[in-house]
Amino acid sequence: MNEYAIVPSAAARLTGRALGIDVGGSGIKAAVVDVASGQLVTDRIRARTPRRATPEAMLDVVVDVVRRLEATGKLTAGMSGGAGFPSVIRAGRAMTATQLDRSWIGAPVQEMLEQRLRRPMVVLNDADAAGVGEMALGAGQGQSGVVLLLALGTGIGSALFIDGQLVPNMQLGHVEFHCRDAESRLSSAARTRRKMGWKKWGGEFSELLAHYETYLWPDLIILGGGLARKFSKYQKFLKTNAPLVAAAMGNTAGIIGAARVGANATRTS
Repeated sequence: MNEYAIVPSAAARLTGRALGIDVGGSGIKAAVVDVASGQLVTDRIRARTPRRATPEAMLDVVVDVVRRLEATGKLTAGMSGGAGFPSVIRAGRAMTATQLDRSWIGAPVQEMLEQRLRRPMVVLNDADAAGVGEMALGAGQGQSGVVLLLALGTGIGSALFIDGQLVPNMQLGHVEFHCRDAESRLSSAARTRRKMGWKKWGGEFSELLAHYETYLWPDLIILGGGLARKFSKYQKFLKTNAPLVAAAMGNTAGIIGAARVGANATRTS
């Protein structure tokens, strides 16, 4: 089976519950999800990503978060799960480690999670996971054509969909922009570091969006990640040809998308 066949189309009808984990550069979050509605059936459990983000240190945090969910009685033995991970993922392995310790490169993330959590797991890029959630049940629901999601947080994650099907592992946050990686200038973390007001940041970010539009011609652009909550503060400073909207699910999109991928993998196995 093609490894991306595990990713459900936006219109896929899934049922049941699954574990969703969102592993980020600054935080690790998880919950049990009703995959049909996207509702979290447990509280969202969150812990900080270790300062030295080695495999051993990060897996210890993931295990602790999942054990706290198991203690609720709603995460049952054998329940499948999905995890969004801040890396290009191929065949369950991490191929990059921009925000993590470089010892992650080449690591069999999916196998490691399955062994430590003792349950079936699927791993995909974290922005891809958020995109799966938004396309199925959020701001991209029912949208055909080309949809681009940008997750603005520690970096700039990106997910691209064509008629509801994911094009995996897009790394648009790393395109060259003003002689640097785009995310090093315009992520949420970069905006804080550079002490940029919304108007100045919006002007530069509009330039970046124009580059993306030139190459991809999206029919819809969705802004997610931490900055989605502040969309009203900078919306008026952004200029695009395509409609531009804020993500509907906020910081739960990655958890919901990962859970849907985990549930779909069980259905198709």
